[in-house]
Amino acid sequence: MQTSPSEVSRTGDSKSFSGRELWLLAGSQDMYGAETLAQVESQWREVATALDAVEAIPARIVARQVMTGAEEILRVCQAANASEECVGLIVWMHTFSPARMWIAGLSALRKPLLHLHTQFNQQLPWSEIDMDFMNLNQSAHGDREFAYMATRLGLRRKTVVGHWRDPRTAERIGTWCRAACGWHEAQHLRVARFGDNMRNVAVTEGDKVEAQIRLGITVDGFGIGDLADAVAEAPAADIQQILEQYDNDYVVAPELAPGGERRASLFDAAQIEAGLRRFLTGGSYGAFTDTFEDLHGIKQLPGVAVQRLMADGYGFGAEGDWKTAALLRVVKVMAGGLPGGTSFMEDYTYDLSPGDERVLGSHMLEVCPSIAAGQPSCEIHQLSIGGREDPVRLVFNAAPGPAVLVSMLDLGDRFRLVANEVELEPVEQGLPKLPVARAVWRPRPDFFTATEAWLAAGGPHHSVLTTALDLEAISDFANIAGIELFAIDGCSQLPQLLNELRWNHGYSKSECR
Repeated sequence: MQTSPSEVSRTGDSKSFSGRELWLLAGSQDMYGAETLAQVESQWREVATALDAVEAIPARIVARQVMTGAEEILRVCQAANASEECVGLIVWMHTFSPARMWIAGLSALRKPLLHLHTQFNQQLPWSEIDMDFMNLNQSAHGDREFAYMATRLGLRRKTVVGHWRDPRTAERIGTWCRAACGWHEAQHLRVARFGDNMRNVAVTEGDKVEAQIRLGITVDGFGIGDLADAVAEAPAADIQQILEQYDNDYVVAPELAPGGERRASLFDAAQIEAGLRRFLTGGSYGAFTDTFEDLHGIKQLPGVAVQRLMADGYGFGAEGDWKTAALLRVVKVMAGGLPGGTSFMEDYTYDLSPGDERVLGSHMLEVCPSIAAGQPSCEIHQLSIGGREDPVRLVFNAAPGPAVLVSMLDLGDRFRLVANEVELEPVEQGLPKLPVARAVWRPRPDFFTATEAWLAAGGPHHSVLTTALDLEAISDFANIAGIELFAIDGCSQLPQLLNELRWNHGYSKSECR
């Protein structure tokens, strides 16, 4: 079942992902005898309990079983595949576990896999070590046996090395857990597409069949009349409730306030939002697109409605961009419960002042207020394109801080994620003639390297901007999904980045053959 946008939130048990589990398996074998296996069982459960208590890991850690034979390994892997709650397996070889008995289970596994290379004891009791101790605490070579088999089978996996009580180990497990939950969401994600792509635009197109095969994402197309009907049928009580939320949650422009001369336009915006919400909820859609070129029957381009739906966890892509809509929803799920925000974004224009190069990002209307610095204002202004009535929108500046921009493109033979670390800056200028939501950032490692690399990779102009997740989380998702990731960070150098693109191209062609 798809996670509804309102489900991904911090709960009373301090876990962001209610109902989601990571199964912890420990590898061993029968030859060590009952006494040793009892110690393995006790210590493995202690590790599971400790990790489950760590808030940085947003799903439950379930101690599933100590594995000593091929048949039980296969059964657990099959059970994981069938479990709606299980989003991934964590595997640790407490002792030496001959890897041939893992072949059938790992070959059948369809859930994300994390190999935890740890050991129960943090320090060695040098004066007391004997062979019994060595036989019990031999992850150092037991995990190498497992890693060989995982490599031999070509399994995509994340490897985390470190003691299980080390906060860095738990944080990395938590990051991967978020990626696994994002992958789980993608397997069930439905995207509603109102109208088609913006005419003659290339990068927002893509192979929806391949997206469903590779990512699980389902994209359903609807005529704008379907949405217009839902808007027309929106219950008056829903519209009134949304109007009250506008008045209470934002600084409403005087002309839109009760008694204002343009209050009717705010009513129209609320009616559009009410209709959109009922349509998406009724069809179990977690993301959607629209296009200003296809708005027949809708009075104004959905602005504030889209912004508020994104704030509630929905994915969105403008001009029919279903790939960005799906990616935004997945990233929002991954970021559940974390500080910061995640939004649809577009590179719009540059400040090319020498030595002070920056990007001004925005969109006509649709930027999520989860990234806002302060309380947004609710305003109405003319839209110079689209031929509809003036749309209502939330106006704000993005909060400063580190962020990641990530986009997905279809290269015909594969999907590629392009990601860039950026630093959001305060919007110091007033921008009185640009009444939209906006963000200013400096790409890392610098404007020229990042921009040339992005263009060389074919990176789209639509992207997902997140201040909640770092590049490791995006990398973990790409690894789980089997999608190429082209990452631009603070250490990147252009020659190496261009070589990476060439290597990726050659690798993908060999994979196709």
